[in-house]
Amino acid sequence: MAALSSAFFLLFLFSCHPIFASLDYQTLSLRPLPTAQHYSLSSKPQYSQTLVQPDDSENTLSLDLHHIDLISSAAVNATPKALFVKRLQRDAARAKALSLLAAAAPPHNATRGRDFSSSVISGLAQGSGEYFTRLGVGTPPKYAFMVLDTGSDVVWLQCSPCRKCYAQTDPVFDPSKSSSFVGVKCDSPLCRRLDSSGCNKRQTCLYQVSYGDGSFTVGDFSTETLTFRRTRVRNVALGCGHDNEGLFVGAAGLLGLGRGRLSFPSQAGRRFGRKFSYCLVDRSSASSRPSSSIVFGDSAVSRSAVFTPLLTNPKLDTFYYVELTGISIGGARVRGINPSVFKLDPTGNGGVIVDSGTSVTRLTRAAYVAMRDAFRKGASDLKPSSEFSLFDTCFDLSGKTEVKVPTVVLHFRGADVSLPAANYLIPVDTEGKFCFAFAGTTSGLSIIGNIQQQGFRVVFDLAGSRLGFAASGCA
Repeated sequence: MAALSSAFFLLFLFSCHPIFASLDYQTLSLRPLPTAQHYSLSSKPQYSQTLVQPDDSENTLSLDLHHIDLISSAAVNATPKALFVKRLQRDAARAKALSLLAAAAPPHNATRGRDFSSSVISGLAQGSGEYFTRLGVGTPPKYAFMVLDTGSDVVWLQCSPCRKCYAQTDPVFDPSKSSSFVGVKCDSPLCRRLDSSGCNKRQTCLYQVSYGDGSFTVGDFSTETLTFRRTRVRNVALGCGHDNEGLFVGAAGLLGLGRGRLSFPSQAGRRFGRKFSYCLVDRSSASSRPSSSIVFGDSAVSRSAVFTPLLTNPKLDTFYYVELTGISIGGARVRGINPSVFKLDPTGNGGVIVDSGTSVTRLTRAAYVAMRDAFRKGASDLKPSSEFSLFDTCFDLSGKTEVKVPTVVLHFRGADVSLPAANYLIPVDTEGKFCFAFAGTTSGLSIIGNIQQQGFRVVFDLAGSRLGFAASGCA
């Protein structure tokens, strides 16, 4: 009888704690932010324009990734914590700008082979993306840092003579010294593709691009040759900016990777099959290996990737929209998070985009709260800590080397993406505070940010109208 009573007691005990009995967990090895800056401008990498790695060819290239702090004078004396706070501030502005663009976009006007890769350099540019690559511009090529941005289309860089230019690491490009620079005529189809264009006295096309944070660039619209190591891409339409104002943080310009007709993937689509992919390593360590890269062409498509269809927004053709159908915490679907929460409606409102330039994933408020509450229950053994910036779920993990945390899986249509623990519980200071790296938004637009993407090879297959994720894709 006593044994039977004990059995009933144990059954009652487990029935009162179904969450903890059934959740799936994984181990997070803890590494707080470093206590001191571990890089400086004096350690800025030197780039060879002719060196080819053993596995490189004319159309397949690979370069190392470096953080923007290596090319930004503002980072020389800043602490890692201060840089992280700045990143979150800029990230909030970026997310707001993308949401405003999606909400205010006019209806889309439909009238308007081989592989190569380049390095990707992490940065913090508000309104223009977070990662940089090094390109050669013109003939002969002059090398400069260019922002990579999946949230914009137009390719541009600062040009002399400058009416107003921001400070950049490399000399400003002089089009008069390039034999391949050609101005675009006002009456050309290329000029008419611009959302905002004009003409100068020479009847050549003028462009203007404005970003949600107030940054803008204005100048001559042209075609030019871009060089990725030894691979040249000719006749790329780009803006030659003479008046450029904003927080572009040391880069010479921007390489738009959006879905619009003026983006680099669209312009080079015939040559590279309208396919590219990138893989972003953990930016909290300057010595991360392997390095980040971006690849264009058939070799960009990883065989291990799981794919979800790309959706089309009738109002805006720039962003990469996908269908998020649900989220699991600890192996259990979060109640209240279903496809309707993230639906892209026929008028172009709502939806979910994958963006290289946003750090922290933003989810519509109701979805975020449901997800956060489920994670808090699963992580009840961890010591809570105060909020930090935009993060409202933080933990004091000081003195620990590793902890168990509930698993997090993002369910896209046709693709389940299981996140490593380091992609959603991240260090925010040097004392052992870690925070759940998601945030809620009152905007209808949800954004999958690059912290959640890190370590995956993210494949943009425009030819197949699909987007893929390959785990451990940076190797």
